[in-house]
Amino acid sequence: QEQLVEAGGGSVQAGGSLRLSCKASGYTPYSWTLAWFRQGPGKEREGVAAIYTGGSPTYYAASVKGRFTISQDKAKNMLYLQMNNLTSEDTGMYFCAAGKIPPAVATAWALAPAQYTNWGQGTQVTVSS
Repeated sequence: QEQLVEAGGGSVQAGGSLRLSCKASGYTPYSWTLAWFRQGPGKEREGVAAIYTGGSPTYYAASVKGRFTISQDKAKNMLYLQMNNLTSEDTGMYFCAAGKIPPAVATAWALAPAQYTNWGQGTQVTVSS
């Protein structure tokens, strides 16, 4: 059975780092794209980063490119999001998601919430300035 369980959220000061993890059970490699989304207070859910389970490509929102890194450990069924140089704008609930998106699509397509069918419960990230 497919399941997504996030962990690793917390509170950090601006400029700090956090690493989120997601246990992605039941997802066959090469059939899914896994992603991280976030939803800040009063904001719509937005795509942060995505990775095709075949290993590449990866996709990033412009606001996090160069600061965040998405990665996966297929042997452990784990998805990660390393977040560096955090700002208050990064505050929000972070969700792990899975969708049957083929590789080599446009970034906007890969980071669109509507393309994802399975979602985790979320983990809160709070960045204080």
